[in-house]
Amino acid sequence: MSKTENKKTSILIIYTGGTIGMVQSLQTGTLAPVKFDKILDEVPELNKFNFNIKTIIFNPVLDSSNVGPSEWVKIARAIEKNYNSFDGFVILHGTDTMAYTASALSFIFENLDKPIILTGSQLPIGTLRTDGKENLITSLEIAAAKKNGKSMVPEVCIYFEFKLFRGNRTVKRDADQFSAFHSVNYPTLAVAGVDIRYSPEYIYYPENKGILKVNTNFDDNVVILKIFPGINEKVFKSILNTPGLKGVVLETFGSGNVPTSRWLLNCIKRAIKKNIVILNITQCEGGRVAMGQYETSLELLSIGVVSGKDMTSEAAIAKLMFLLGQDMSVDEIKMYLNKSLQGEISE
Repeated sequence: MSKTENKKTSILIIYTGGTIGMVQSLQTGTLAPVKFDKILDEVPELNKFNFNIKTIIFNPVLDSSNVGPSEWVKIARAIEKNYNSFDGFVILHGTDTMAYTASALSFIFENLDKPIILTGSQLPIGTLRTDGKENLITSLEIAAAKKNGKSMVPEVCIYFEFKLFRGNRTVKRDADQFSAFHSVNYPTLAVAGVDIRYSPEYIYYPENKGILKVNTNFDDNVVILKIFPGINEKVFKSILNTPGLKGVVLETFGSGNVPTSRWLLNCIKRAIKKNIVILNITQCEGGRVAMGQYETSLELLSIGVVSGKDMTSEAAIAKLMFLLGQDMSVDEIKMYLNKSLQGEISE
């Protein structure tokens, strides 16, 4: 490789699968993944970038419904191995679990100073009306963007339909529209129009960057439990009595409220006494948990339920799994759940 090529911006694309690289089966009509070189054939515009673009392809490529902690680790290890050789990273990923993966990666990487941009599409990249081309092209441009020699967005992000979001603040809101993702409780980091307009006031630029740390320990002995009117006592008890259960993301009403049924509160109290961590987040798209604001959440606060503040469900479950995977006491886990580790909550 020449010295000139060495000076070129280098971007690594990690193709995990997803709609962006799928074709419709003639036999069944269902979507199935294709080889990555077919995607590159569909986007010749990539050749106009003066970048060195390399790719890593998952084998097999996955529908994102099959992506979990082991795949998060696989993505993280690929980035770690290539971290010093590239200026930025673009992960092509299915939309269904993209926000979970983005949240998990944000906790895995400490002292990150390069962009990790997740993107995908609602329509396969080979279709005429695909959103995949723009998402991929702009993600590459953002991953390569620098100012004064430093990355413009040194975070784990999701780029979709002209908007760049902090990954652990993002949720999938629509299965049909191109604007599939949004971030209610945190502003967009950039908007792509004629120009890409960055909002540096919302981007995390730590003053004292340390050496990159990659921690891939997760504990999946967790559950998301949604409170609803008429929730059944036997079902609720059986979930909290699951052998090996260590953590629960409790999706509650409004600002953190639950029915004041004695049996429900007693179940939660017994679980906490067994050192099961209960993290309270709201079912609402926006807003935050404020336990004690109403009587229906006051007792949760008094028995040791942890406030998830304005975390998304995706960030909450990823953070809980991450913290449970560390060598910490229950009290330490509760303390860190209340703190912003990677901008996932508003302090």
